[in-house]
Amino acid sequence: MDQSRTPVLDALAAYHEAGQTPFTPPGHKQGRGADPRVRAVLGDAVFRSDVLATSGLDDRTSSQGIVEEAQALMAEAVGAEHAFFSTCGSSLSVKSAMLSVAGPHEKLVVGRDAHKSVVSGLILSGIRPVWVDPQWDAERHLAHPPSAAAFEHALAEHPDARGALVTTPTPYGTCSDLAAIAEVCHRRGVPLIVDEAWGAHLPFHPDLPTWAMDAGADVCVTSVHKMGSALEQSSVFHLQGDLVAPEVLKSREDLLGTTSPSVLVYAALDGWRRQMAEHGKALYDDALALAGRVRDRLSRTDGLHVHGRADFCGPGRASDLDPLQVIVDISALRVTGYRAADWLRRHHRVNLHVCDHRRISAQLTHADDDHTAGILLAALTDFAAHAPELRTGQPVDVPSPSGLRLEQAVLPRDAFFGRTEQVPAERAAGRIAAEMLTPYPPGIPAVLPGERLTAEVLRYLRTGVEAGMVLPDAVDTDATGIRVLREDG
Repeated sequence: MDQSRTPVLDALAAYHEAGQTPFTPPGHKQGRGADPRVRAVLGDAVFRSDVLATSGLDDRTSSQGIVEEAQALMAEAVGAEHAFFSTCGSSLSVKSAMLSVAGPHEKLVVGRDAHKSVVSGLILSGIRPVWVDPQWDAERHLAHPPSAAAFEHALAEHPDARGALVTTPTPYGTCSDLAAIAEVCHRRGVPLIVDEAWGAHLPFHPDLPTWAMDAGADVCVTSVHKMGSALEQSSVFHLQGDLVAPEVLKSREDLLGTTSPSVLVYAALDGWRRQMAEHGKALYDDALALAGRVRDRLSRTDGLHVHGRADFCGPGRASDLDPLQVIVDISALRVTGYRAADWLRRHHRVNLHVCDHRRISAQLTHADDDHTAGILLAALTDFAAHAPELRTGQPVDVPSPSGLRLEQAVLPRDAFFGRTEQVPAERAAGRIAAEMLTPYPPGIPAVLPGERLTAEVLRYLRTGVEAGMVLPDAVDTDATGIRVLREDG
C-alpha cells in the first residue's frame, strides 16, 4: 500500500473544497453556531473539521471506505493483520479486547499491575480474573511486569482460562518478555492480549523495545495520544493470527464504542501513521539521542538518581526498558514525588508524568528538542537546590510487596454492583472493598472491588493522601471513608 496516502485527511480536504452544507450533527454547523469566545480559544479549524464520519466525510453507506482504508494502512505500517481505530482511548480498546477473548464467569489470566481500565472491563463483563503477581522490587518499592514463568504457572493451574493479558511497557517504561509469554499462551492454544498503551511508538525504531505484534501477541492495544502525535482519546487496537476472529473483535468494539466517532481523532491517527511510516526512524534517532543527553545531565545532579537498565532490567525484574521514560528517584532529597511535581508546576510551569512517593518522571517523545530538554533540566536542577525547603517529614508508609497484595474474596463485578455502605477508614480493615482506590497517575489500582482490605494498605493510602497522593476514583478522595460491601448481604 502507498503509505504516503492519508484517506481521512484527503477526504476532509475534499469535504471542505466541495462546499458541503450539512443538515446533520454536529449542531455547531462548521462552527457557525459556536460561541465566538469558544472559537477564539479553540480556533475555527477545530469546528470546521468536526464533521460526521458518514453523511459527511463519507456518504451515507460509507461507499468510499475511507476509514477502512486508513485502518488497513495502519495495519501494514506496523506489521499487523488488522487495525481498528478507537476514539474513546485505550480504556475502550482494552475492554473490547478482553470481551473478544472471555465472557461472563469465564477466566482470564491478568497481571495485577493492570490499569484501572482493565479492572473496569472485569466489572462490566463479569470475567473472573486469575491474577498474576508482578515482579516486585522490594528495595525500590516498584512493580515490574510479571514473568513468563508466572503466566505459565497460572495457566497450568487454570487450564480453563480463555486467555491472558499483560501490561507492557508499564508507565515506568519497563517491559516484559513478551515473546516468552506469547509462547506460553500459544502452547496452550489461548490468545495473548497486550495492553501496550505506552508503546505506540515501538514499531518505528529498532533500538526501542520489541513491540507486541513482533513478539507474537494476538491483540495489542496502543494509545497513540500517549507517545504519538495523535489527539487525546486516540487509540488503535491491532490483531494478528487466528485465535481471535476480527469480526468478533470489531463487534465488541461496536458494542462499547460511540456511534459518533470523532473525525478529528481519525484524521490525527491517519496523519501520525504517515509521519511514522515516512520519518519515524529519523525522528526516533533524534529522540533517543536527546533522551541519552538528558539522562546523562540529570545523573550528574546531586540528589537525583536516573533509573536505567542496571536498576530495572535483569533476573527477577523487567526484560527491557523504554529510555524515553526518564524515571528519576529523588528519595535521597527526602521529598516525595507528589510535592516535587507540584513545586515544579508552580515555579517552572513544568508538568511531569508519573509521580509517586519517591520518584518523578518525564516522558520524552519525538516532539521534544534541545529547547524543551533545557527547560526540564533547568527546572530539575533548581528543584534539587530547593529540596531542603520542601521536606515535610510526612513519610508514605509503603507496605512490603506481600503487604500490598490483597485477597480477591469476591468477583470485581459482584462487589462493585453489590449492596454497599461507606465506613470510616479505621473500621474498614477486614471488609471487602466495593470501589477502586487508584493512585493516579499511573492509574494502577491499589485496591480492587472484591478485595479484602487490610490495615497496612489503608495506612498506605491515608499516608499517601496526606503526602499528596491523588485518588480520583474513590467515593471519598481523602480516603477517610471507604465504600465496602454490606456484611448483611
